[in-house]
Amino acid sequence: MLDNLPDVWALTIIGFAGGAVLGLAARLGRFCTLGAIEDFLYQGSSVRLRMWALAIAVATFGSFALVAAGHLDLSQTTYQQTAWSPPASILGGLLFGYGMSLAGNCGFGALARFGGGDLRSFVIVLVMGVAAYVMLSGPLAAMREAFVESTTLPTSYLGYADLAAAIVGAPVSIIGMAIAACIGVAAFSSKQLRRDKNALIWGCSVGLAIVSGWAGTQWVANTGFSATTVHSHTYTVPLGETLIFLMTASGGGLSFGVGSVFGVLVGAFSGSLIKGHFRWEACEDPRELKRQFLGATLMGFGAVLAVGCTIGQGISAFSVLAFSAPVTFAAIFAGAALGLRQLITGFSTSY
Repeated sequence: MLDNLPDVWALTIIGFAGGAVLGLAARLGRFCTLGAIEDFLYQGSSVRLRMWALAIAVATFGSFALVAAGHLDLSQTTYQQTAWSPPASILGGLLFGYGMSLAGNCGFGALARFGGGDLRSFVIVLVMGVAAYVMLSGPLAAMREAFVESTTLPTSYLGYADLAAAIVGAPVSIIGMAIAACIGVAAFSSKQLRRDKNALIWGCSVGLAIVSGWAGTQWVANTGFSATTVHSHTYTVPLGETLIFLMTASGGGLSFGVGSVFGVLVGAFSGSLIKGHFRWEACEDPRELKRQFLGATLMGFGAVLAVGCTIGQGISAFSVLAFSAPVTFAAIFAGAALGLRQLITGFSTSY
């Protein structure tokens, strides 16, 4: 069916389908980065964090299975084509994680909550989308580019799998799938996760949605007539792209990212109806709105600097074992932990 569609429509439909699965996972499977971090730090539960690891394992195994089958070229993926700046990954991740804790959601989580009727999350989506473009191509773009260019780590390798393959002499695809298997074993070492069928189903579904993004965009790049970047789901710059599309389709049209954003909204809306949780919510506390505004701004800045968000770097980049992925995700975790501590317990200690 997609063979007869223009490239842009094929990309939009592929993005929409994967985004819908991610939206359902957020509403039905409680797939949430900040929630997973908060559960781990303050509730003593690692189930949702391991669910995240399971998603990474499935996405990584599927992505390198595509590589083995010749359906994914790592050299064409957006993360391998982008020069890696470790300081940018760390600083961007810290900004994003701290902003995420202030806002109460990441960009993906805000989309999912907005799909369930939360108008407070709509503010996060708007502000984050605008902030992303301020850093990407607006007033802060030149500063960002200068910082990244001056701190880029030169390397000829495409990621951890490519580096390991050069050392041990094994195929990149085998190395990637072996690493994915190790991550999966670590996730499954928890009895709680193994007993939670809902977490297992939706963790795997998220991983497969990421794989569908790689497979779909690579297929369009190979068979289409327009230049197409090979990428998967992420929710920072696509928020800005969607705002531009809604305001003026001539200024920015449909794309994989725009389709993915709409997919999350539809999936989250459907999931909230299935669970009977849809309800309109608004912000009643100006202090809460201030935190959300500041948090969304920091997330927009941080994600562009780090070249991805919790989904973009935390799963999509991880699934192709890009050098930036674990560094950025660790920085996001640290930033979120700092922000949560400030909000929940404060920084002062009484003796």
